[in-house]
Amino acid sequence: MTLMSKATKKERLGPESTGQNRITLLGGACLVAWSVVLVCCLAADRVLAAPYIPNHDAQVLERLPVTVDSQARELRQLRKTLAEDPENLELAIAVAKHYLTMGRSESDPRYYGYAQSALRPWWDQKAPPPQVLIIRAIVRQAGHKFNAALNDLSRVLRVQPNNPQARLTRAVILEVQGDYAGALRSCMPLLRLSNAIMATSCISSATSLSGQAKDSYQGLRETLETRTSAHAQEQLWALTVLAEIAARLGRDYDAEQHFKQALSLGLRDTYLLRAYTDFLLDQNRPAEVQALLQDDIRPDGLLLRLALAEQQLNLPTLKQHVENLRARFAENGLRSDTRHLRLEARFTHHLLKKPKQALELAKQNWSVQREPWDARILLEAALDAHDTDAAKPVLEWLKTVHLEDARLTRLIGRLS
Repeated sequence: MTLMSKATKKERLGPESTGQNRITLLGGACLVAWSVVLVCCLAADRVLAAPYIPNHDAQVLERLPVTVDSQARELRQLRKTLAEDPENLELAIAVAKHYLTMGRSESDPRYYGYAQSALRPWWDQKAPPPQVLIIRAIVRQAGHKFNAALNDLSRVLRVQPNNPQARLTRAVILEVQGDYAGALRSCMPLLRLSNAIMATSCISSATSLSGQAKDSYQGLRETLETRTSAHAQEQLWALTVLAEIAARLGRDYDAEQHFKQALSLGLRDTYLLRAYTDFLLDQNRPAEVQALLQDDIRPDGLLLRLALAEQQLNLPTLKQHVENLRARFAENGLRSDTRHLRLEARFTHHLLKKPKQALELAKQNWSVQREPWDARILLEAALDAHDTDAAKPVLEWLKTVHLEDARLTRLIGRLS
């Protein structure tokens, strides 16, 4: 019996209603496809700088790269129309969603600030419209304001308990915090509110982290194989989840196949690039990482992975990239910005070779978010800093959630 059928039986939910499979958003966009973008904006390791909000729409900050020209043209037209009618909620939401999509594609935090700016008339209202609350939750989560984001989503669900975007977004935030049971509870209603791939991806992501990795993998894989006409964004999310589950299970061949399938969709996705290059680094394949990322160093996360590959390859470009990263993290420190702690811990440990400092950063990070990579960097730093006591909270947490991860298992063995 697949994960989907088990979950459906458990919740006594019938088959998907044809009328509920696709729900129309403002402007005619597909809820399912855009919900994937929202979810991926929330994914782990999406560390973002504080959004900057321009003073007016005409202010030019920088000419940013745009992946798809048609999207850029559409956005320019929407912005022009919004400037003429700034109180048009439907139009403002459409503009904000475009910016969130671009922020995900380029991993550039400024797009989140632009999304906030588009919704300025409603942003600080005591009772913003539900659509604004969902977007505000996305932006707040990007700033690691998890509780504020969850509060926004709870407000949406009080008035719209069947809002699938709010359910999905809430599930991902809870997963980032390590509350896998809470994430699963938020995913379950999607069995009747969304389609099979969206629901199963959400459920499998949560259950795979809490002792059901093999069943989660099999259930999602079967669902994806039977939904060949799924939207590309849906496939991207499902394939990335499959790849990460397979990697944690030590099924490296399967993981690589899923990563390559996701890349073959041709969608610009920095989270996928980070996950895949982490996989390649673990496979001791730094040359492939260097070839993949050498011209893609704007996002801090990608620059870090490139530097790690250059370190293994002993390339002369490493020194400059280390200095660039050092400067970026120093700037974050001046702003008291704690949202890059996982990246900074990895940088400090593996590139600066300062495990004690890295351990302190990893411990601070652990107090905010708890995912496999957060556990991993803390355990690695504790080992190299010869401080096994610092690892105890993570080890106890791993026992509680029953997380299955081959690399974490090896670290635990070394700590024992």
